[in-house]
Amino acid sequence: MAKRRNPSPSSSRARARRGADGNAAAKRTRSAAAAASPSAARAVRARRGGISYCSLPQVEPRRFGPDVNPGRMRLIIMNGKKWVNGTVLHYYFFDRNTDGAEVVFENGTREWRPWTTNEAEKQVVRDAFQVWVDVGIGLRFQEVAAREDAEIRIGFMRGDGAWSYIGRDILNQGRDQRTMNFGWDLTRPGEIDTAVHEIGHTLGFPHEHQNPNAGIVWDEEAVYTSLAQPPNEWDREKTFYNIIRKIRPDTVQGSSWDANSIMHYPFEAGLIKEPAEFRNGLQPAGGLSERDKTWVKTFYPPLTASDHTALTPAQSVPLKIAAGQQSNFTFAPAATRYYELRTFGTSDTVVVLFEKPNGAGEPVYISGDDDSGEDRNAYLRVKLFKGRNYIVRVRLYYADRPGETAVMLW
Repeated sequence: MAKRRNPSPSSSRARARRGADGNAAAKRTRSAAAAASPSAARAVRARRGGISYCSLPQVEPRRFGPDVNPGRMRLIIMNGKKWVNGTVLHYYFFDRNTDGAEVVFENGTREWRPWTTNEAEKQVVRDAFQVWVDVGIGLRFQEVAAREDAEIRIGFMRGDGAWSYIGRDILNQGRDQRTMNFGWDLTRPGEIDTAVHEIGHTLGFPHEHQNPNAGIVWDEEAVYTSLAQPPNEWDREKTFYNIIRKIRPDTVQGSSWDANSIMHYPFEAGLIKEPAEFRNGLQPAGGLSERDKTWVKTFYPPLTASDHTALTPAQSVPLKIAAGQQSNFTFAPAATRYYELRTFGTSDTVVVLFEKPNGAGEPVYISGDDDSGEDRNAYLRVKLFKGRNYIVRVRLYYADRPGETAVMLW
């Protein structure tokens, strides 16, 4: 069977936000509106500068061998960017004077733009992580002080838009590279939705307005014209990729369309021809929709001790789960030595091993393997220590014969 090594990640860019900075008088007007209500502030920014959209980092699409049948391919794509449930994702804010990039303008001038920011903006992002936590999911988030300890590395480079790679695609980025960026002031009213949206990408969710089930018919030339203007100034290729392009049906959340999803852009009047009700514009309600909450808990349900089964060396344990589901195991070695862990069966899985602290603290990632799309099974060989406790998590992507995939440690 075809498979792939190491949990892979994914790509995508930020929630839409409203407007651009103006002159001092405009700023005073905007501040007065903000004092009245967040929605009024967003409306003022919309009138002044249009809507700034997130721009997905383009990632090379996954290639499959000729032996991977369409059904198997669909399930791998559907689940491949999602994290193993129970993972602790560590996030880091760039903090060095050397963290940044030089921008070269058309006239040949250059400008250094840092990736660092202030505590107020960082707190908005922390609060956005908490929005997802409050849904009651199995994933957890932890801020760390070193980039080497983080899967999620967050920059605040002005003018670079808001964006994030999708799901496990973040693991393919260098340790000194951003996996997420915020290109405008997050302390403005309502901007927490920008951060919640970007974190949604990191959890593995694409843009909802590109859902092929939405039935959106664009006035394409109007879209190209609108996005070519400030504040986006996109060329046609970028506009097509981020707006008009329909994504694969096997990457979206279910078979219906959620116009209120946190992963949906707002759109001004005149860009959508169909459905007719959105010809005068589309504005998501804001915050997580009910379907957002349902879907994130579908992939990442809360985990308890009762969801874990103890592994015994040399005993095969069948995986009685469907595609997209996960089994969780615990193991306490009786001796310190090298152990091997493997899945068996014609299947695609990702296996991840964590060490569970004896006291307080989050599980620590030890090793992982992803065999999806490859002609092999997931395999780990690691040294484990007597007196310590370990957690093994196995997510099933695809099984040729349901019920005939198993995991064994010896």
